[in-house]
Parts: sequence; C-alpha cells; structure tokens
Amino acid sequence: MSFVFNPMDPEFLRDPYPVYTRLRNESPVLRHPAGFHIVSRYEGVEAVLRDATTFSSAAMGGGMRANDSGGKPIVIGGSLIGQDPPVHTEQRAIVNRGFTPRRMAALEPRIRSVIEELFAKFEHTGRVELTGQFASPLPVTVIAELLGLDAERRDDFKRWSGTLVVASTSPGQMGSPELLRTSREFRTYLSEVIEERRAHPGSDLVSVLIHAEQQEGVLDAEQLLQFASLLLVAGSETTMNLIGNAVLALLDHPEVFEWVLEDLDRLPGVIEETLRWDSPVQLLMRLTTCETELGGVTIPKGAPVMPLLASANRDEERFPDAQRFDPERNSAGHLAFGFGNHFCLGASLARLETRCALESVLGRLRELQLDGETVERHGSFLIRGPKALPLRFASAA
Repeated sequence: MSFVFNPMDPEFLRDPYPVYTRLRNESPVLRHPAGFHIVSRYEGVEAVLRDATTFSSAAMGGGMRANDSGGKPIVIGGSLIGQDPPVHTEQRAIVNRGFTPRRMAALEPRIRSVIEELFAKFEHTGRVELTGQFASPLPVTVIAELLGLDAERRDDFKRWSGTLVVASTSPGQMGSPELLRTSREFRTYLSEVIEERRAHPGSDLVSVLIHAEQQEGVLDAEQLLQFASLLLVAGSETTMNLIGNAVLALLDHPEVFEWVLEDLDRLPGVIEETLRWDSPVQLLMRLTTCETELGGVTIPKGAPVMPLLASANRDEERFPDAQRFDPERNSAGHLAFGFGNHFCLGASLARLETRCALESVLGRLRELQLDGETVERHGSFLIRGPKALPLRFASAA
C-alpha cells in the first residue's frame, strides 16, 4: 500500500471510513510495520471472531492500574473480554445471570423514569448538550443501579469510564498521570463497594459476582474487580455513543429524519442501521495462538490482530450500497456488538435504552437541529461518538 495505517492520525479519528474503504480495496489483511495485522473485510473479521482457538482474546485482557505504592504501573489480566474457553465460558455464565431477557425487560420502567428526570432539567429551555446532559447520564445511571452502585455518583462514573476508555485509546494519553490517577481512584471505590457488599449482600450484580467468588470458587478477587469495572465502563460508553451517533445520523439525513418522525415504530431499524453504519465500538484485538493464513496472508504465531468491526459493517460485498445510511435495509448480521463467544452480553440493554431515549428525543424535542456548525468526536481509535452534541429545539409551551 502507498500509505501507512495510523489509528492516531487526527484526520482518521475525525472520519475513519475513507481509510477503511481503502484498506478493504487494497489490502484487506494488512501487516502494519508495528507488527500487528489489520483485518478490514467482513468475511475476514467474522472469521477472526468466530475462531477463538486460533485468535485468542488474550490481547484484550491486559489492563493497567496504578501500583498501590505509587510506583510503576502494574499490568494485569483477568477481564472477561480477555478470556478464552473454557475459562471464558464458565465466567460468562456467571454474568449472564444478571442479563436475562426477563431482567432486561423489567428495567424499562426505570429507564423511562431516569429519562423523565433528565428531561425535566432541559426540556423547557430550548437547548441541550445531548451527550453530557442526557446520552451519558442515562446509561451510567441504569448500569450503576444494576450493579448496586450509588447512582448519585454518576458524574464520577462517567469521568472514570470516559478516561479509562477514551483517554487510554487517544493520542498522547496512554500512560498519562491522569489515566493512572483515575485508574487508582476507580479501583479504590469499587474495592470499597465490594467489601461492603461482602458484609451485606443483595440481589445486585456485584453481590452475584461475590457469590461466585466466595461460594463457587469461580472468580478470584482481582477478576471480581475486573468484572465490575468492565460492566460499568462498557455498559455506559457503548450506549452513550450509540444514542449520539443515531441522532447525528438522522440530523445529517433530513429525509430519513422526517420518515422516522412519521412513525417512531421505525426506530428499531434506525438503531440497527446506526450500529452498522457508524459503530460505537470500532475495533477489537486478538492474538494468534499458531501460524495461520487469512485472506492469502500468512500471520505468524503470537501476532496481534486487529479486526475492524466498523470497516466490516461498511463492506459492500456484505451490505450493498454500504456507505448509505438506510434504516429500511436489512442490517442483520452487522458486527457492532461483536460475534461468537464474545458477543456483547449487554446488547439487549443497549438497544432498549437507545430505543427509549430516541423515542423521547424525537417525540418531544420539536424542530431539532444542531446548535453550531461542527460536532467534535472523541479522539479515540476504539470508541466513536460525539464528545459533545449541542442541540436547539422548540421548547415546550
């Protein structure tokens, strides 16, 4: 290829899709000079995610936390997203107890109640910064309550999750003092919650995880902490950016926006097409356990592999006219929530929260439009969504 793929390039972070198209057309399995392999076509990405034996999730399992003594950061593992079968299968079964269809459906009244609380603060003003005032606090509150955490600290939860996910995958931020400080603060808080719940268990997810540690011997203390961290962070960041990306997509496509406003029952199609067209999670990482061949390229054992979910979802061979935002298309098979044994366990919750959120935003905020000319995106190669989304609308009488 005549260019080097640079996920830290500001222009790429602003709009990665032209680069993804070039990768698919010119080098669908590209060996980067840094030693990892980038997989961009749907067929290849799906093959990587399907084959957990050859493509290990261990590449996702490393984490970094501050040494309790303030020294050099300690590299840790144990996160669910970094485990392979059979360990992953056993641990996933534990967390699945908190994400049953019945339990997710039962959350809808509370989700709508949180929406009412948030709308009360801006609905009559004619303006809202949708990310900070709505799209972020909604899923943060819901997942915090599901875990049994104090929802009143949702500003802290948002700050922690945003720093740990976005800042850790943004230019110049990895290993920064702020990131390490945030990691230490987050772990301290969760450790205190876990100890309190050991003494006074409830029906929340943290208590479920503690039971798995104490009674079943499945988790150790570090894995329990990793679980709780993962659920809080992933459960808020993905939904927040899905809501923002959906609103942006509709504002950028006025004819589609009007079509949706005619019948809000069309929102499920909007949500699935947003997931395909502008995926909140852009990519994953895997590690080869043996030498293998993919797309005619030999990948050595121990090589990091980067399957690009967002590129696969724009593959013309899988989704005809893939660059067009079309909620009427059949978006089934998109990879926005992953594929295989690591398919996102919170997918149904994210869809539910987003549907409830969009019903309120589109149904109650009339004459909705951007309050400004441009929208700044997160500076992250992993997460895509609006950093801030200022909107104007006709305030209620």
